[in-house]
Amino acid sequence: MSDASITVRPVVAADIEAAIALDRQLTGRSRRGFFEKRHARLATNAGRFAWLVAERGGALAGFVSAHLQEGEFGGTARAAVIDAIATDPAQRGSGIGRALMAALEADLRAQGVTEIRSEADWSDREMVRFFAASGFALAPHLVLHRPVAN
Repeated sequence: MSDASITVRPVVAADIEAAIALDRQLTGRSRRGFFEKRHARLATNAGRFAWLVAERGGALAGFVSAHLQEGEFGGTARAAVIDAIATDPAQRGSGIGRALMAALEADLRAQGVTEIRSEADWSDREMVRFFAASGFALAPHLVLHRPVAN
């Protein structure tokens, strides 16, 4: 389903404060440094990043940010990893996330990306449902982590 009132476009510097505010509203903390660094890297190395925003009524209603990988962990596919995605909670279920994902996929396909990856807290049922509805499935490999010892 398409909603003509949603406009998806590449991020510009004027969007950063609204993206930071939306992310803070959703996460309860500021990731200003992450978003500012990401925008700076996007400006100097656009072929390694994708960042789109969705607008409705002239205001930022959501965004998605991804970085591109090639050859990580012995793979050969050019892949993108979504590392930030958000929609205005008051507008959830109105097509913003679908519009962002469709535009992201089109942008990545044009860059030769054949796979999109992301992570979600398994207890965040809303995010897991969104990714499932967007065609994501469990990956055929394990993600391992451990703290760095002092």
